[in-house]
Amino acid sequence: MDYGGNCTATATLHEQVQCSSDAIKTFSNTRTRQIWLGNALLFASPGVIGVLVGIGGYGQRYRHHPSIRFIFLGANTLFLPIVSSVVSSLSDSSNDYVNSPNNKCTGSTLAALCYSNIHPCTVITWAFLVQIASINTTSVVATDTRESPRIGPSLELLVKGIWILYLGASITGNRFFYGIFGVSHGKNHMSSVSTSICSKIMFAPFVLICAKLWLKCYAFKKARSSFALGRNPGLVFGYMQQLQQQERIPHGEPLIGEDAGPPPLLVMGEDRRQVVNHPCGYVFTNGSGDNNNGLVTLDKIWQSDKALLMVPKLKDLCLSYALFKLLRCRFARYKISDVDSVRMLAFFRSLLLMEGGHDRVFRVIADELCFVHDYYYSSSSISYAKCWVPILNTFISLLSIVYCIVAASFILALAVSAQHQKGHLTQIQCHFWCTQLLAASRRRSQNFGSLYVDLVAVFLLLALVLSTEVRDIASYICSNWTKVALTYHHVNCTSSQHPLGIQNWVVSRLLKCRSMTVNQWEETIGQCSVLALDHPIPSPTVRLINFFRLPDEMIKVKVPEAVKVCILDVLRSICNNSHGLHRLSNGASSLRRIQDGDRFIWACNGNGTADIILTWHIATCILEARHPYRHDLVKGSPFVSDQHKVAATHLSRYCAYLMTWFPEILPDEIEWSKSLYEVVKENATRVIAVRAATWLQLAPEAKYLELVQLLSEGSNHEVLQNGVRLGKQLVEEFTEAEEIAWAMVADFWAEMILYVASLKNLRGHSNTIARGGELITLLWALLFHAGIVSRPGETGTAASV
Repeated sequence: MDYGGNCTATATLHEQVQCSSDAIKTFSNTRTRQIWLGNALLFASPGVIGVLVGIGGYGQRYRHHPSIRFIFLGANTLFLPIVSSVVSSLSDSSNDYVNSPNNKCTGSTLAALCYSNIHPCTVITWAFLVQIASINTTSVVATDTRESPRIGPSLELLVKGIWILYLGASITGNRFFYGIFGVSHGKNHMSSVSTSICSKIMFAPFVLICAKLWLKCYAFKKARSSFALGRNPGLVFGYMQQLQQQERIPHGEPLIGEDAGPPPLLVMGEDRRQVVNHPCGYVFTNGSGDNNNGLVTLDKIWQSDKALLMVPKLKDLCLSYALFKLLRCRFARYKISDVDSVRMLAFFRSLLLMEGGHDRVFRVIADELCFVHDYYYSSSSISYAKCWVPILNTFISLLSIVYCIVAASFILALAVSAQHQKGHLTQIQCHFWCTQLLAASRRRSQNFGSLYVDLVAVFLLLALVLSTEVRDIASYICSNWTKVALTYHHVNCTSSQHPLGIQNWVVSRLLKCRSMTVNQWEETIGQCSVLALDHPIPSPTVRLINFFRLPDEMIKVKVPEAVKVCILDVLRSICNNSHGLHRLSNGASSLRRIQDGDRFIWACNGNGTADIILTWHIATCILEARHPYRHDLVKGSPFVSDQHKVAATHLSRYCAYLMTWFPEILPDEIEWSKSLYEVVKENATRVIAVRAATWLQLAPEAKYLELVQLLSEGSNHEVLQNGVRLGKQLVEEFTEAEEIAWAMVADFWAEMILYVASLKNLRGHSNTIARGGELITLLWALLFHAGIVSRPGETGTAASV
């Protein structure tokens, strides 16, 4: 046979068959479009996950924002279709056929075979890393049936992980599957080594995902059935009733005193005691559980003489944890009057009586609300269902950290090796040729995409996952939950004369470790005002807010010490009265305690709370315009009148802030409060803007007279007129006694904020806790523990929604 002639003929056919420029261009554009679409998705995911990680770790107040929830819902919904679309173009057998526009009989068809080694590895790794980040930031909540709905581990994450595993196995075929077990595939040894490494990097995260989900499911199941966590409100309610039956304090004995001892509130160890069902919930079989090994109460911690437990802040942290368990009873809507015992009220009110203890009281309640937030809006609480769960969780996080470091190192090494071998880093390499009848052109190669895109996207995700794992470990080690658990084990082992399983110095270091968790309440309050005296000309931001009818512009300031002192002073005066529940009013009681204060009672008789707040807010602004802050004071302790002025002005602007940002917290209807604020704000801004050019240049007295004249003549709104009338009355009747005026106004605002905080609005306060906490929610919890659970005219037997 003439083989030479056949070779010549074949070469001639190769020379005759050529790929048209249109077919090559179409093929190139198609592949480029697919590559850059996938690259855009790869680059977008670190941004979304970065926001998710940042909010989960350092800005949880934004987690429940509607816009953020919409972004997360959209990303979660589109994740699987996006991954499937990107991965579908990476199969080892992926071919593209593009018909040239020539005649079918004489035209040619372009065929392409595309191949990639590292790119599928990075894409599947990227998909698994997204799932790990999602698991780390997903909340699992184990609550009582009377509380908010339980949130169990999402099996959707497991389904997504299995689907990604399937996609990874399907696109790589035997090449990567055999690589997991180290079986050589192919003649090229270096290619087999890289394939084996890529296989392990790709599919190792699936093992971590399964381990994390299994641990969360186990912890959720144990926490749900635990009397220390899931079923704790029913047990605490029954336990407090048992305490009430055992208390034998004669009627008329003072309930408040400096020497009031701590009550035996439950701290930890409820699962160590035998518990039975009861009509009121659950109770211990042996009474209140006193003198039982395994159960630690607050009085045991308070009375401990161990050096380890002599740190006041540690005892206060255990107090916060015990109060958190009582507050859960209110969220579970148990009968409030049966929760607080006489000793509990006596002890807590003794804390309020301590001079200079305002920081301590606010810190105790703030830590309590942090426990509330952690329990209802994070997964940290369920990890303490068993003592070894945090340890195993930490171990899995360490494995994830090791994986992130190893994966980054090997992916980088593979990329460098490919760069040295081929001289370039491409995501996909395609071999294409054209066929016509029985002839085919010579094969040609073309590279698509840059592997640097994969490296940057995957390295960013690896860094984000690593940061979440490091933060989880740090939060477990330094968490307030861990400190309370270690204190429990220390007290329990000491009281039972059993040696500690770990050295005291280790426990001491952990207890003194500063919590890595960001405090939910940042000790700041919002400030708004209907009279923008400092900026009488509306800014573009204010105009935009008014156009779209958004909440009023506000600033955040740190809570002044004067505000805390003023609020606690008023609360002490209420608690000192045996009928304190009837003394809590909308500010009228504070006026009656001052000489000639009855002349201002008329300003407390508005149509609703919103009317009264705005009337006194306008009057406070007018008084401040007449008596501004003394900026020329020598540094040091300000005058008492300035302390009252600070408290009055800050609380006034805070109440205005609540009206525009959190109207659901106020007693009045939401729409009524918001619309009233907007109307008054619009009228006041319009009137003041008339003299805006010369306003800031006026002296205090001239500014006061100008302001009163403008508001009196420029608007007929009833609230504005009442505010001007009250402001003039405050200035004229206390011309020579400015400090008395500020003291009266400060006491009014302190009682008003307590009056508003006592509203039975579980849903509203739950929302503020989810968004990071507010001063009014802290005061709501403070009033609950002080025995003030409702406003006059409301029943205190149940908590409303």
